Amino acid sequence: MPLTPPDTLPEQSPSHLQWQENGLPCSARWRSERGLMPAQRVLLADDTMPADSAFRAACEGTALLWRGDFQNARHLLQAMARRADQVSPRKRQKMTQPATLLDALNQHRQAQARRARLLGMLMIEVNADYSISLRRAPDTKEALTEAWGAPDLDGAKSVVSLRELLGIRSAHEWQRVGVEIPALGAPPHNRIHPHYGVFSPIRGEYLQLVATAHLPKPPKGQDQLTAFDIGTGTGVLAAVLARRGVGQIVATDTDPRALACARSNIAQLGLEQQVSVVQADLFPAGLASLIVCNPPWLPLRPGSPLERAVYDEEGRMLLGFLQGLCAHLAAKGEAWLILSNLAELLGLRTRDELLAEFERNGLRVVSRIDAKPLHPKASDASDPLHQARAKEVTSLWRLAALPVAKA
Repeated sequence: MPLTPPDTLPEQSPSHLQWQENGLPCSARWRSERGLMPAQRVLLADDTMPADSAFRAACEGTALLWRGDFQNARHLLQAMARRADQVSPRKRQKMTQPATLLDALNQHRQAQARRARLLGMLMIEVNADYSISLRRAPDTKEALTEAWGAPDLDGAKSVVSLRELLGIRSAHEWQRVGVEIPALGAPPHNRIHPHYGVFSPIRGEYLQLVATAHLPKPPKGQDQLTAFDIGTGTGVLAAVLARRGVGQIVATDTDPRALACARSNIAQLGLEQQVSVVQADLFPAGLASLIVCNPPWLPLRPGSPLERAVYDEEGRMLLGFLQGLCAHLAAKGEAWLILSNLAELLGLRTRDELLAEFERNGLRVVSRIDAKPLHPKASDASDPLHQARAKEVTSLWRLAALPVAKA
């Protein structure tokens, strides 16, 4: 098919992608999980487009709306990725060695963001019922329904980057198969099924910490321990506590996807009698003898909603958790804060600052249990943050309220 030259549309809407096709104006809903604006220039592309031409157009900010074979689009994306990852000798010569680990992290994040923007220029049109009208296109209806909600079926089409579409399909497989969590017991009743947009519990060391730390005793006169799981995500920590025999657990989150994911996992594990999942900004109403929180570990601005499980601008969730603890801890209650020291190793926070924050909010450290990370990046010497990851320690801080001074 003849390729249409790129059209510049100055009135491009932030919610729609617009282009010219067969001499007619076309428009479709623009979907971007990263919140990126639609491209101003759109080029229709098919199987005849060379990878070099596609890569050059993407570098110039031109979107490629694919009209060829779906599997060939995947091959083209892979070819563009190889070109994006190549570093020319001239560019390598200009690259400066980062002075600090934080500089290395910032350079890495900037490079990843540039790469994502470039590869996101290859786009796929999706029908109103979430099907794709391309040769050899997979069935995407179920995966897109999980990510976007039920289709409107109003005849409106959508456009999404192929890279994001493949990510949605991959998340659908994660949700279907699930992640085995040894801390939940023996198979087959030990799987957590992460939903699209909800961080998968793939780091086992912090789960093992929660599974083995000494539980506080129930308050006098009560035979059951009550707990809060703050920022529950998939619901995995609430499930681990329930399997340990905690009688009543309230799991909170603000993200609708996380709430739906946690409720689904709790139901599949048969723990609904012990765990209730509620929408709340940090703490629910009432008091608990155990309050658990695994906040994002790095106090930096997330680059997209999908990064909110890792990055927390200015450490707002961590600080909010510490500030509200004493008001929600039952008498002789205990809080478990799961935190990596990666922020300290990167120079984003010092250990003294963390300890001072505990004291400022009327908290004392009962004990700290440490674990070395088990994920592959910890031993990957090619990782730009290897120097920090090799020294990383994940800690479970057992915190309690400081005694109130008597008048």
